[in-house]
Amino acid sequence: MTTVAAITDAIAELPPEQVAQIRAWLDERAEAEWDAQIEQDENAGRLDALAERALAEHRAGRTRPL
Repeated sequence: MTTVAAITDAIAELPPEQVAQIRAWLDERAEAEWDAQIEQDENAGRLDALAERALAEHRAGRTRPL
C-alpha cells in the first residue's frame, strides 16, 4: 500500500470534524504554495508583461472603477 493510499484510507475512517480540520489544513497549504509561486514569478519578472498590459489599458481609458 502506498503512503497516499494509507492516508486516504485513514481519512475515510475519521469523523467529519476531523476531516474538516484536514481540509482546512490542505487549503491553507495550497494557498501558501500559490502565494510562494506568485512571489517567485514576480521576482523573476514573469508578471511584468501582464502588469504593463494592464497599465496600458488603464492609460488608454479602457478600465473602470471596481
